[in-house]
Amino acid sequence: MPLLVDGRRVRLPRSAAELVREHPPLEERARLLRGQSVQQVGPQGLLYVQQRELAVTSPKDGSISILGSDDATTCHIVVLRHTGNGATCLTHCDGSDTKAEVPLIMSSIKSFSEHAECGRLEVHLVGGFSDDRQLSQKLTHQLLSEFDKQDDDIHLVTLCVTELNDREENENHFPIIYGIAVNIKTAEIYRASFQDRGPEEQLRAARALAGGPDGVEAPPPTCWMISIYDAKTEQLRIGPSNPREPFHFSSG
Repeated sequence: MPLLVDGRRVRLPRSAAELVREHPPLEERARLLRGQSVQQVGPQGLLYVQQRELAVTSPKDGSISILGSDDATTCHIVVLRHTGNGATCLTHCDGSDTKAEVPLIMSSIKSFSEHAECGRLEVHLVGGFSDDRQLSQKLTHQLLSEFDKQDDDIHLVTLCVTELNDREENENHFPIIYGIAVNIKTAEIYRASFQDRGPEEQLRAARALAGGPDGVEAPPPTCWMISIYDAKTEQLRIGPSNPREPFHFSSG
């Protein structure tokens, strides 16, 4: 099924700038998001998502009310939400294996939505800038292409990536938005920075810096992204080098 904007099929390949020109509501939503002031988000009710992590939960969660991530330069932050039951996934993508990561994002949200009688899937993409190596442009293209290949209709609601998220200062380019948060209860998405990036920030970051799940470069189809939260038990989980042997500890 296709990637849609306001019920219309998205024609790919297109740059982010070309897409918003074809779909003016996307341009307006990006402008409004860029114009927001950055909110400082405290640890209460927050689950912070690091690079190559994803977390999914629903409004029924008694521990988590906000998902968020920042420090995105060429990386993109992706929010996928089911409007019927409010199930929400947030992930921080770096382009390491987008082809494997998008189906993982889809399956994580669909596991919450199997019995939803109404609603639709909505995706929000934020991050990147006009970098010299064009890493952001490549990741934007990968994400749009892979979401367009999925079996379900996916509605693109927010596109604030790459050239749409770029500012120039002294002939150097920088992102405008580095981080966002999503309120699970209200579905609000806003610019954010975070005082607390735990729990176990250093342990989780070490895995991403190591390259692959086992600290080495992993060949396809190994997916380097991991799901870090078990919404049924409301516990954060981090797999060690062997993903079949996870360990759990409380998120709050």
